[in-house]
Amino acid sequence: MGIFTRSKVSRKPNESMRLIITTFVGVVFGFLIGVSFPTLSFTKLNLSSSILTSIDFSYTQYKNSGPSNSTHVPPPIGNNGSSANVTSKKIWVPSNPRGAERLAPGIVRAESDLYLRRLWGKPSEDLTSTPKYLVTFTVGYNQRMNIDAAVKKFSGNFTILLFHYDGRTTEWDEFEWSKQAIHVSVRRQTKWWYAKRFLHPDIIAPYDYIFIWDEDLGVEHFNAEEYIKLVRKYGLEISQPGLEPNKGLTWQMTKRRGDREVHKETEEKPGWCNHPHLPPCAAFVEIMAPVFSRDAWRCVWHMIQNDLVHGWGLDFALRKCVEPAHEKIGVVDSQWIVHQSVPSLGNQGEAQNGKAAWQGVVRERCKKEWTVFQTRFSRAEKAYLKELNSTSH
Repeated sequence: MGIFTRSKVSRKPNESMRLIITTFVGVVFGFLIGVSFPTLSFTKLNLSSSILTSIDFSYTQYKNSGPSNSTHVPPPIGNNGSSANVTSKKIWVPSNPRGAERLAPGIVRAESDLYLRRLWGKPSEDLTSTPKYLVTFTVGYNQRMNIDAAVKKFSGNFTILLFHYDGRTTEWDEFEWSKQAIHVSVRRQTKWWYAKRFLHPDIIAPYDYIFIWDEDLGVEHFNAEEYIKLVRKYGLEISQPGLEPNKGLTWQMTKRRGDREVHKETEEKPGWCNHPHLPPCAAFVEIMAPVFSRDAWRCVWHMIQNDLVHGWGLDFALRKCVEPAHEKIGVVDSQWIVHQSVPSLGNQGEAQNGKAAWQGVVRERCKKEWTVFQTRFSRAEKAYLKELNSTSH
């Protein structure tokens, strides 16, 4: 026991020295970390603070120097749920687009465009030109030669947008113009399906006129720039080129007349028109090759139904989007086209009962959609007029 005690006592100085050395090393190590780590931390903190402060400081200045009768609003809330800055004001601008009320108006960009931009350089130097018109074709690769001929009728003032219903896009690079065009590919969809999803008025706002055309149109006698001149000259908000009388003609209104530049009314079969200023005798164009002004398209887009993809019946309702419709809807005779009636998209449906897809189930759906659209439109107007009458009494 005595030996054990002496041994224990004799070890205490060594352990004390070890403790002192360990403590000293720890202090030095901690000091070094304390010198380097806070510097990095503060640098990061200062970086984020400089961003936030540039905004918050402006709000604070506004509160301190702004009009005394300004409406009080609660301070902005931070990510952790607490007030980000109790001295700043929260922006809330009811006139901003829905969802952007909390943004300063100067940063809001409610509209966009389809202009192509670079991945380098200054954004202000991206665009060497800004096309004023947009032309869209809904296409399959088998119609490429026809589309190539059509695109060449449109100058550099037009943005070219192709909607591909067959999924084939890269093959179009055989045409030089295709490399600058915009390609959207979704299989077995119609041009009105595409239009509703990709041609929102706020997206195509820079364009004065929008051409929404089929792929089976012969354009030998058509020039897009001359067409635009006539549309402006006659004040047409919704229009189409005249159709060659001997092929693919359904309505007298869209039949080309050889003795004039533009016509806005016609005579149809007895009983077809309830009024000379109503479709199909006036205020009427077909859906195969319509051209819309920017303002008219903003209305038409809202009228297109999400689930009705063929557009049948839409042509009879277009008149609701311009006033007076019988003066602002017309057919341009001197720039005319041929409807080749090639049912390429329709043939991608399913054949049944020995009938081709287009002749069977696709055409059947077209007719059903026409009925559905007419019913919806009629009910909507009746409901609105009923509500209007009830509130006026």
